[in-house]
Amino acid sequence: MDTSDMGLLTQIQYPSDLRKLDVDQLPQVCRELREDIVKELSVNPGHLASSLGAIEITVALHYVYDTPEDRIVWDVGHQAYGHKILTGRRERFNTNRKLGGIRPFPSPEESKYDTFVCGHASNSISAALGMAVAAKHEQAGPQRRVVAIIGDGAMSGGLAFEGLNNASSTPNDMLIILNDNNMSIDRAVGGMQEYLLSLNTNETYNALRFKVSRWLHNKGFLEDDRRKGLIRLSNAIKSAISHQQNMFEGMDIRYFGPFDGHNVKELVRILRQLKDMQGPKLLHLHTQKGHGYAPAEKDVTIWHAPGKFDAETGERLVKDSTNKPPKFQTVFGETLLELARQNDKIVGVTPAMPTGCSMNIMMKEMPERTFDVGIAEGHAVTFSAGMAKDGLQPFCNIYSAFAQRAYDNIIHDVAILRLPVVICLDRSGLVGEDGPTHHGAFDMAALRAVPNLTIASPMDECELRRLMYTAQLPDKGPFVIRYPRGCGSVVDWRCRLEEIPVGKGRKLRDGSDLAVITIGPIGHDVEEAISQWLTANGQQPTTIAHYDLRFLKPLDEELLHEIGRKFHKIITVEDGVRNGGMGSAVLEWMADHGYAPAIRRLGLPDHFVEHGTVGELQQIVGIDKESIRNAISNLLSTNSQELKAKS
Repeated sequence: MDTSDMGLLTQIQYPSDLRKLDVDQLPQVCRELREDIVKELSVNPGHLASSLGAIEITVALHYVYDTPEDRIVWDVGHQAYGHKILTGRRERFNTNRKLGGIRPFPSPEESKYDTFVCGHASNSISAALGMAVAAKHEQAGPQRRVVAIIGDGAMSGGLAFEGLNNASSTPNDMLIILNDNNMSIDRAVGGMQEYLLSLNTNETYNALRFKVSRWLHNKGFLEDDRRKGLIRLSNAIKSAISHQQNMFEGMDIRYFGPFDGHNVKELVRILRQLKDMQGPKLLHLHTQKGHGYAPAEKDVTIWHAPGKFDAETGERLVKDSTNKPPKFQTVFGETLLELARQNDKIVGVTPAMPTGCSMNIMMKEMPERTFDVGIAEGHAVTFSAGMAKDGLQPFCNIYSAFAQRAYDNIIHDVAILRLPVVICLDRSGLVGEDGPTHHGAFDMAALRAVPNLTIASPMDECELRRLMYTAQLPDKGPFVIRYPRGCGSVVDWRCRLEEIPVGKGRKLRDGSDLAVITIGPIGHDVEEAISQWLTANGQQPTTIAHYDLRFLKPLDEELLHEIGRKFHKIITVEDGVRNGGMGSAVLEWMADHGYAPAIRRLGLPDHFVEHGTVGELQQIVGIDKESIRNAISNLLSTNSQELKAKS
């Protein structure tokens, strides 16, 4: 990384170096930090706009607080690139999101300055409260201070409110910073966002109240019970005068703001005032996502993660997609609109991802039938269930890793009543550079045990269209469709919509010596691996059979009986965890029905998979084409006696 023009930034290795600067130098640090992030992300893509919007907050926090002894708990790690650069990782920032490089989101396993994992939204308040309580419990010296930074739409998540509720009744001195940029990835929505936009508190009033509270505390008049009573009284008076009820202060959480989140010197002044104030506090800051880089300011959704771009001109270097297969998400969005035109019962639901999952395609034409519910995955599922209960046909699209937060809702609110909700799990399997918090590794293993669910995974774009068509037909019940991030394999994907029999797989190639069973798009890699193995080994095409299971639940028992009777050697391949996944389902079925073939299961291992390109990660976990060819060779070369001995 060329740092020749980074005058102050090159002097900062850790926050202790930052604190040696004069406060008047901090605006320059912010400018250099912003320029450094833009320059690096132009060639090494990542999450740009959120981090640009949080620069001043980051600098002010590390300037005022004694990190890492004081705890800064990030919510939504998209905001934290500036934090990484200021905490010993500037020289390695060019490895961000690369295999073996800096992790995509803050992690305590990488740095002591990263206090908690933050790949998903809304957990910062709860985690910070736990740390604040621990600080009081373990206090032996100066009180450790704890700050939670929540933003990018994360305040709409239910867990944030659970944390606020508990923070209001549990003794603590933590500070919650609400980084209010009116955005998640797409523009934030809902009553909470409208409330935050209208919320206003007089700065002079806050300053006066702060001075009075400090005076009373120093005189010994402000012990805990009396302090809470005075806070409630002052809140009531302020509400009566301003004709505005402050939700946070109604929960006995002191509220300050809103203030300009891009005035770093003013932020330092405010944070110094709040740092030693007792009791829970919330500092409301207005920021602009993408601040300081004009292209990102103009279109924050695109510049959330823009890919490669020209740092000088802001021109995005978009790859030519002509005559190439589309992304699965595009096929979902186009097909959903096509189905909705035919079926007026269809509605779309997504938790803050209309652009990411392409539901924005239907949203443009049918805004009254599409619902972005904000970062609220559990609500998205139960809201869908409520609509399904009274006659609508919801398509609820959630990224697989985020759907983990709605597991109980899927069971309790959808599956028990067998409601016709179509749950589309985008970004299933390995997602690449976003790493372990975002891999859609667990959906098949987690959901296949749930009664009443149909679980399917299309091998290509046409299969996705047909599964979506099938799922919205009458009496199909809860229907889960999982598909990966990125492009498929079919250029001419607008096939005729027709029903696929539920629980019916298909045989892609016949064979006699070994059967390979797959589910989902990984089947294309298996097809190539089989062809390559046959060519390299001079074998007849009839040696290896390949079956696309299509449905994890219900299993195609007729197809499995055929395999069980015919083959003594089976390989299963899936883009999900081996433990409890598709391979386990096949193994269990074979055992239950008296078959005893040798089965080799290829899938994700029993540990969290790091970040890197999908190809790199497939090789690491052993589901790339070479690993599949090796599994075929190893199993075919094993004779019957060895198989019996191993079993």
